[in-house]
Amino acid sequence: MTKIVIIGGVAGGASAAARARRLSEDAEIIMFERGPFVSFANCGLPYHIGGDIPQRESLLLQTPESFLSRFNVDVRVMNEVLSIDRASKTILVKNLLDGSEYSENYDFLLLSPGASPIIPPIEGLDIDDVQPLVHSLRNIPDMDRILNVLQNREVKHATVVGGGFIGLEMMEAFHQRGIHTTLLELSDQVMGPVDKEMAGFAHAEIKEKGIDLRLGVALAGVSKSDKDHLALKLSDNSTLETNLLIMAIGVKPEIKLAGEAGLKIGELGGIWTTPTLQTSDPSIYAVGDAIEEADFVTGESTLVPLAGPANRQGRMAANNMLAENGAELDTYQGTQGTAICKIFDLAIASTGKNEKQLKRENISYEKVYVHTASHASYYPGAETVSLKLLFSPDNGKILGAQAAGKDGVDKRIDVLAVAQRAGMTIEQLQHLELTYAPPYGSAKDVINQAAFVASNILKGDITPIHFDEMDAISEDQILLDVRNPIELQNNGYIEGAINIPVDELRNRMEELPKDKEIILYCQVGLRGNVAYNQLANNGYKVKNLIGGFRTYKFASL
Repeated sequence: MTKIVIIGGVAGGASAAARARRLSEDAEIIMFERGPFVSFANCGLPYHIGGDIPQRESLLLQTPESFLSRFNVDVRVMNEVLSIDRASKTILVKNLLDGSEYSENYDFLLLSPGASPIIPPIEGLDIDDVQPLVHSLRNIPDMDRILNVLQNREVKHATVVGGGFIGLEMMEAFHQRGIHTTLLELSDQVMGPVDKEMAGFAHAEIKEKGIDLRLGVALAGVSKSDKDHLALKLSDNSTLETNLLIMAIGVKPEIKLAGEAGLKIGELGGIWTTPTLQTSDPSIYAVGDAIEEADFVTGESTLVPLAGPANRQGRMAANNMLAENGAELDTYQGTQGTAICKIFDLAIASTGKNEKQLKRENISYEKVYVHTASHASYYPGAETVSLKLLFSPDNGKILGAQAAGKDGVDKRIDVLAVAQRAGMTIEQLQHLELTYAPPYGSAKDVINQAAFVASNILKGDITPIHFDEMDAISEDQILLDVRNPIELQNNGYIEGAINIPVDELRNRMEELPKDKEIILYCQVGLRGNVAYNQLANNGYKVKNLIGGFRTYKFASL
């Protein structure tokens, strides 16, 4: 009989336990969790604080009792594993309720300890009288402590440090509770998985909702000003009074047990694993936020703390631990980092590599932007989907994608995530046959349109220019705005541009000199493409701003 011991529940550990039992009725399965909850929806914690999920019990997916009755898994909460003895295949466990210690042997050990919040050494943060008003959010007890402050103190102002997923969700939760909120982010953008120009849509939404968004600003110091107030010192030398401080800078892999047991730790600080999810000790597997996994695009090690990969890894680890001798083991096929975040009425999603990463890793790429309706524009309720597609100029393979909008963002990124994993090219994306009816889509979907623009670039049918090149127009170039004059008044424009509406261009083309390059733009790029062809076919040297003025505008927010 195989004995499997699992350290840590939630996504990776709990999915491994359930899968292992489905594979074998004979295996002995014990799961240890140092906290009071073994399986909970940690992604739902901010939504309970904000009131979207009214019942706390909705977050509790499984209990020790339900795991025992349904899966015959021995779940021991409030039991912390102190050490691993690899030679004897035993672990030392401390019962946190009575302080007793005992050992447990294993045939296979699964590490699923997750990740812990990053708390930098900020002046005053560790002072005792500051602590009751400073919190992070990673589990149910963290959530309960935050709710306790909200229920028992007068919280008129909250400050969130960090513009990642948890920080953005907590910002919205406080706003929904009527609490004035400041969001501090050291970077020049929120939501690091997307590029700055796409984060601009989030910045606009956050500011429109009245959030005090401060980019490029870090928390430098904390002190207690009175019973219910903290005085925050910021990196720009300003100060801020707040009633509640949430630290949401990010997370780091929990590797203490693995490191002390002598297991290999990767260069990024996560537990090293093989593609079969075995650690440097073949009897010990590791999954979830604690491990380094392979990036789908490059194959290099990466850290991606997401529930989806953790669940799949837990299932695979169980398959491999219970595989028959000589059977081929499952291998993990890499992580794309596909993710989405709700920011008030907006959704922002991404998959694969972003432009920042591609530049850093010296990977050749090209990019396109499209801004088009989520479904047929003449059917009520259509919203603009802004999509960025990154692809290889060498073979047309998809490198990454990002999208922002109020409707239809999730399904576009999901389709592109599948297309990327299938190895599809820009050429093949043009031929995707997606559902169409006016309430749901368009005859030419957002994805098809992005592929059309990308194909034009790859074939040399259009010469692109991008938003970050528009402020460096030379004396040998002329900026041409082909929108209607009323659009310039309502939406803004780029300084120095000549305005000739696209419908007048054929009759006014002689106003443009042929000895200079024409840099043209419209609102989203579509009319710019029409104007490009007119000018190019008449012997002009021309470039079109991909994504138009909309991309240029949001890149500066």
